Amino acid sequence: MRFKLLPWLFSFILALSIATSVPSAEPKNTEILWDTYGIPHIYGRDVSGAFRAFGWAQMQSHGNLILRLYGQSRGRAAEYWGEKYLESDKWVQTMGIPERAQEWYAAQPPDFRRNLVAFADGVNEYAQKHPEAIADEVKVALPIQPVDLLAHVQRVLQFTFIVDPETVTDLLKGEENASRLRRKSYGSNAWAIAPSRSQSGNPILLANPHLPWSDLFLWYEAQITAPGIDAYGATLVGVPVLAIAFNNNLGWAHTVNTHDGWDAYALTLADHGYRFDGEILPFSEEVKTLKVKQDNGKVRSEELRVKRSVHGAIFGEKDGLGIALRVVGLDRPGVLEQWWDMARATNLPEFEAILSRLQLPMFTVMYADKKGHIMHLFNGQVPVRKSGDFESWQEIVPGDTSATLWTKYHPYADLPRAIDPSSGWLQNTNDPPWTTTLPQVLNPDDYPAYMAPREVMHFRAQRSAKILSGDSKISLAEAIRYKYDTRMELSDRLLDDLIPLAEKQSNPRVRRAAKILKKWDRRANANSRGAVLFAFWREEMDFPEDFAIPGNDNAPLTTPYGLKDPQKAIYALNNAAMKVEKTYRRLDVPWGEVFRFRYGKVDLPANGGAGRLGIFPVIDFAPAPDNKFQSVGGDSYIAAIEFSNPVKAMVLTAYGNSSQPDSQHMGDGLELFARQQLHPAWRERSEVLAHLEQYQAFRMQRDRSTR
Repeated sequence: MRFKLLPWLFSFILALSIATSVPSAEPKNTEILWDTYGIPHIYGRDVSGAFRAFGWAQMQSHGNLILRLYGQSRGRAAEYWGEKYLESDKWVQTMGIPERAQEWYAAQPPDFRRNLVAFADGVNEYAQKHPEAIADEVKVALPIQPVDLLAHVQRVLQFTFIVDPETVTDLLKGEENASRLRRKSYGSNAWAIAPSRSQSGNPILLANPHLPWSDLFLWYEAQITAPGIDAYGATLVGVPVLAIAFNNNLGWAHTVNTHDGWDAYALTLADHGYRFDGEILPFSEEVKTLKVKQDNGKVRSEELRVKRSVHGAIFGEKDGLGIALRVVGLDRPGVLEQWWDMARATNLPEFEAILSRLQLPMFTVMYADKKGHIMHLFNGQVPVRKSGDFESWQEIVPGDTSATLWTKYHPYADLPRAIDPSSGWLQNTNDPPWTTTLPQVLNPDDYPAYMAPREVMHFRAQRSAKILSGDSKISLAEAIRYKYDTRMELSDRLLDDLIPLAEKQSNPRVRRAAKILKKWDRRANANSRGAVLFAFWREEMDFPEDFAIPGNDNAPLTTPYGLKDPQKAIYALNNAAMKVEKTYRRLDVPWGEVFRFRYGKVDLPANGGAGRLGIFPVIDFAPAPDNKFQSVGGDSYIAAIEFSNPVKAMVLTAYGNSSQPDSQHMGDGLELFARQQLHPAWRERSEVLAHLEQYQAFRMQRDRSTR
């Protein structure tokens, strides 16, 4: 059921005081201490108070975005904001997100349900107290209900990360091969370094997700302290718990893993139903009414007929066949509680017991703790399939037989997992789990062929593994420096062939290009000269097919390499050089003049670049009107943690911790990011007070969290 916000709700909600001097003693009431990077440090009188304050804090930092995201997760965004959201509403309603969110809410344990109520209260309280801070057009989504949080996380996880409408639409059109369609550009880096490879003898964890710098992909950094929890980390905007975090005992990072959590089934239509195991079964049908706001303010209605088979919702047709989608995790409503409990864990056995619930539908878990353990888990709800390898399940699957219909998931014990390898390090850069460390400790032959792909280690993963294997004793400072290392692994595989070849050409432009590439430091730093030319040349080529020596699993850090077609390489170099000279008037233009960090009002020379170049710090750029390229995604939240006593951590949210247009923290992380630096994670109350920007104390007049 939906909760109605009664008029009396705010009469006893919140007495908010903002003090000029803050007592150093532990708080008697729930507090938010905002540091100078706009990061909220929440001290909850109780757990519900912490959730309520976290809702308030997210609204202060991202209020306009949060309300729009919650409106979309209801499948009512077109009703609120017009025609451009109609396709989003169709996707949400066809996938049954609003109804399933109600089911998930009813399934929450009472204690955790109270926490969701409290977070929603905090969102609504902020909007009620600060209407001037919220754009008028998004206020229509108020009040937020606890069920909205579950609809939002479902839309984010199952229906964006696991599968999204664009992917399915392209699959039906046959525009690309299915294998590539399953592998979205969302990515991350993560490291776990054991005491044996750490200079200090303490384990080190690196969390470094790569996502678009907009919409539901924005990270929000925070510290949450309450009875039973003291965790620092980040979550995706609108999610009421930390998704990547550490405490005084342990921490974890996530990467987007090579997890196949959905399938498209082709159904043979017959007699208003579909064929299945020799019978004709009827569809389950429902007619929904979508409302669409028009430019003149009026609202029109449109019917949406939703059909479902035993496989799942029918998304469309291809070659006269109905296409049904089956997505993992729709029957597992405990993802938020699992993340919350992960942040409260104190040791590896406890942490694994929480992971074994398998409520989180996907994502690698990279782990380290103060006792010296490190772990890489290929986490996810992996369907138990009767046959086939990973690639065979990337195609549209025949849906007329139960032989292809999966109904169970592999238990935790079946998932690829590496703990405390002799190498002393673990890494993942969205590569399959088999290459988490070298020499390999996970043999793909020990797992079902459909568990994860078997493929040559991609260049970013190779760069990551080279860094870790090349230093026997890594300090926290070195880990941060390595995290920002922009060397292009691809250049090391090709330039030793390309430069001598180009130097011998009669074309003066090609010879000048060779001279620049020879002087280049092979990095994508802001002042690197030659990186732009190399990147343009790479676009003129057709990798990975154009290597003389193909990739080899037995030589994962040295193959592929060499030019397969020297003539084509020279032709491409000439074309690239012409484009660079024409556009930027010189061949040796610095990387940072062409590639820019742009967010809000900030515009700075960039470093980093595309993962396909073999660059570890990934930045996704898009063409800008001024013939430059501006950052639109990639490195976002970064945390480098050493589990010493006390824990040392350096962090940064690259684009800042706010998207509100008038916030000084919109884009304020880019200056440090451009300098390839992080800042300390202030976790002790005394540290936060020493870097205090704003203090808020919340005294609850009445406990409503049992509502």
